[in-house]
Amino acid sequence: MADNSNRGLLKNLRQSRLVRTGVPFLIFVVGGSYFLKQFATIRYDFRHGKRLSKEEAESMGLKQVDVKVVTQEIIKDIEKGDLDTWENIRGPRPWEDSKTFQAAEREKIGQIKTQQDS
Repeated sequence: MADNSNRGLLKNLRQSRLVRTGVPFLIFVVGGSYFLKQFATIRYDFRHGKRLSKEEAESMGLKQVDVKVVTQEIIKDIEKGDLDTWENIRGPRPWEDSKTFQAAEREKIGQIKTQQDS
């Protein structure tokens, strides 16, 4: 008799709306806050300006770069470029083939240049 009543109780619990929706929701909320704790601590650590030491950065595989040297190299690359004689070529539309379209545009520009030179 007790076995039958236990089965009925378990069946009622499985069909209960609280068990089907409420318990998974509580597990999701409590478990989510527990698992997201690491992400939140990382966010706040970086927000407060926590810096890595040189040894910690090297152990993570990060290399320190001198910003002044890098910016000077970029400026030199820009100065090498010829900014006065560039040609504006429209890029292809999504439905156009990029290589054939750009080749046609370059051909048009070449024809225009030869007409201007004549």
